[in-house]
Amino acid sequence: MDQQTQPTNSPYEESNAKSKQFRCPNCGGQQIFDPNLNALRCDSCGQSQKIDEAGGFDSVVEYDLLEGMQKLPERGLGRPTRTLSCQGCGAIISFGVEETAGVCSFCASAQVLELDSHRQTLRPESLVPFSKTKDVAQNHFASWLSGLWFRPNDLKKRASVSKIQGVYIPYWVFDATVDSEWSALAGHYYYTTETYTETVNGQSQTRTRQVRHTRWVPASGQRRDIYDDYLICASKGLPKALADRLDTYSTKSLLPYDPSYLSGFKAEEYQIDLKPAWTQAVHSMESIQTDRCSGDVPGDTQANLRVHNEFSNTRFKHVLLPVWIAAYQYKDKTFQFLVNGQTGEVEGHAPYSVWKITFAVIIALILMSIFVLVAVSQQQG
Repeated sequence: MDQQTQPTNSPYEESNAKSKQFRCPNCGGQQIFDPNLNALRCDSCGQSQKIDEAGGFDSVVEYDLLEGMQKLPERGLGRPTRTLSCQGCGAIISFGVEETAGVCSFCASAQVLELDSHRQTLRPESLVPFSKTKDVAQNHFASWLSGLWFRPNDLKKRASVSKIQGVYIPYWVFDATVDSEWSALAGHYYYTTETYTETVNGQSQTRTRQVRHTRWVPASGQRRDIYDDYLICASKGLPKALADRLDTYSTKSLLPYDPSYLSGFKAEEYQIDLKPAWTQAVHSMESIQTDRCSGDVPGDTQANLRVHNEFSNTRFKHVLLPVWIAAYQYKDKTFQFLVNGQTGEVEGHAPYSVWKITFAVIIALILMSIFVLVAVSQQQG
């Protein structure tokens, strides 16, 4: 919410698909973004060149949500690209014209179709550049694989053939103030002493016990919560379960968009538009508000909680966030390993070995049987 507010005559209302070429001024070779240098580096001669941030947007901008719903965003990624559509997971990925891609970065499927290179895709206006290098991501991947238990013996070989790729993932980032009013029945526990009779060794005995009751009273309240830079992933290639666990990005590191940061990397197009993304954000925020209001209800238990939410000060940004992805297929199933390109956080999933798990269960049963036999023999002795 502390980002610059964009005026009415913003670039968001204009269409400007000018493209940049990233050629080395020294040898004419291809320049790529190097996270170690935070600059462009020539693949041929190694000369580096600082990114001119003034070539992109002047600052990180955000927009009023209602106005943004009615205006057309700027189009094009600002660099010559090729675009592939994956027939497996549905991702649409853009990359430099000098690069080649025969498989999908997200699911390793070879069923990809090249799309019209003149398509005008939504251009983000800010991004978090890669700060973790490919070598760091590969080391994380190797450590993750070596630490897995009950996995197939050939998993390392199968997974290692898949190249780790740097991909910018599209996100919508929302700000909102949410005023919530709630009502509920608050339950307060209280105890009474109850006398009862039971038979012990053929004789009737009188005993007492504490019995819990609940006193229900109406309760109500209100609260205000502020959401700053709430992330909604706009990707189709990234599984939601993994994307939700990979949301530890710090948007304080957002920089104005410059296509130079994309040189040498791929970028997924926006697959979720602004309106459905906001609907998803509202549902998620309302769920959080319900939990928070539930925590405000006094007493020991509660029932019939009702929450009414009012949203205000709603704003948004559209940004790209960095992910290193290793996608591999094992027995016709796709598995993914992700490294947060900013923080280095690791997420992923891998197949289990049925044989190893079965063998472990058998060994455990054998050891348990031996333990029981030893215990019985000691009692008999």
